[in-house]
Amino acid sequence: MTTKRTTGNDNDFTSLIALSNAIYRQRFGEAMDYYDQFNIVDTIDEAIVIYHEDIPVACGCLRPHEGASVEVKRMYVLPERRNQGFASLVLKELERWAKELGYSSSVLETSVSLTEAVNLYQKNGYEPIENYGPYAGIETSVCMRKVL
Repeated sequence: MTTKRTTGNDNDFTSLIALSNAIYRQRFGEAMDYYDQFNIVDTIDEAIVIYHEDIPVACGCLRPHEGASVEVKRMYVLPERRNQGFASLVLKELERWAKELGYSSSVLETSVSLTEAVNLYQKNGYEPIENYGPYAGIETSVCMRKVL
């Protein structure tokens, strides 16, 4: 298993994001139209791709949030590689990178119906917070925060 730090323009990263987009579009339908505007990655400077046997299997990225806080975005693991620790590995690597960049906390948004994601984040020390920014008032969103 190897980890690559890259950008939002990396081919392996964008391929994983395309798979993620297709799954979310299938699962959530037109509701994704609203979220798509917050998930653009081509200007992302900090992205992670995890490889297993030279195959990209997981990814995630960081986007500046407010002050000393960074937002974790676009976490994804191939379905056949789930429950093998890849998501926690991506998250820990993103947090390590965020600390190196001087951030003191991270925030994220996920869907209340993605219980596996909510559980992952809670297991890794994230706590629910009031929905922020574009997610304020959206009952299907859950926002979380962790002090790094």
